[in-house]
Amino acid sequence: MGVLHPPRYRYMWRMSDAMNLTKTPLEELIVCPICDATYQLQRPKAGERAVCVRCHKVLIAPRYKAGMQIIAIAIASVVLVIAASVFPFLEISVAGRTNAVSILDAALSFTRGPMLVLALLTAGFIIFVPLLRMLLTLYVLIPVVLDRPAAKHAVWAFRISEAMRPWSMAEIFALGCAVALVKVADLATVSFGPAFWMFGVLVVLVIAQDGFMCKWSVWNSLEYPKKR
Repeated sequence: MGVLHPPRYRYMWRMSDAMNLTKTPLEELIVCPICDATYQLQRPKAGERAVCVRCHKVLIAPRYKAGMQIIAIAIASVVLVIAASVFPFLEISVAGRTNAVSILDAALSFTRGPMLVLALLTAGFIIFVPLLRMLLTLYVLIPVVLDRPAAKHAVWAFRISEAMRPWSMAEIFALGCAVALVKVADLATVSFGPAFWMFGVLVVLVIAQDGFMCKWSVWNSLEYPKKR
């Protein structure tokens, strides 16, 4: 049902026969989340990709030892989020006066009146949502990688983690900082604190984690654990 195309891509052909679909067990079917094309499941090898023929969405992309790599990235990200929220992010000098501010200080600087809600949302999107996503990832993946039974409510935890993905706005914050620095540089002397570089590394790690993770492999491990 599938043909291997270089470089290491496995295109999955859509099943058009409704009778075949009804006779195939659900665990042997996969549906493209973009165009809803339905395929008979073929598990690619590590390094290959199962790609939708219609919209070219990557459906399955297993990697060799990806679980340990994702766990390592998640642990590093948790440390960086906590450290970056405490250490100085920027130091601004104007007329001989210097002021250092952390990310958490900047997010919670508008805590009076109706701006309190905006301050809490800003802190949540920049710090707490990415931190919670990483903690949920560790909670779900560590038992799976160690070939142990899935943690309690792991399916719900991974579902929440994926639902929070669009609200983890570390990259948006980094882009906003870059735009603001261009405008402020003409008015004051700006120097980067340790948290700035930590946050830059954090953005790269978040992108790397999303690239390493094969969501289908995680769901399959949770719903159909290995028999011991």
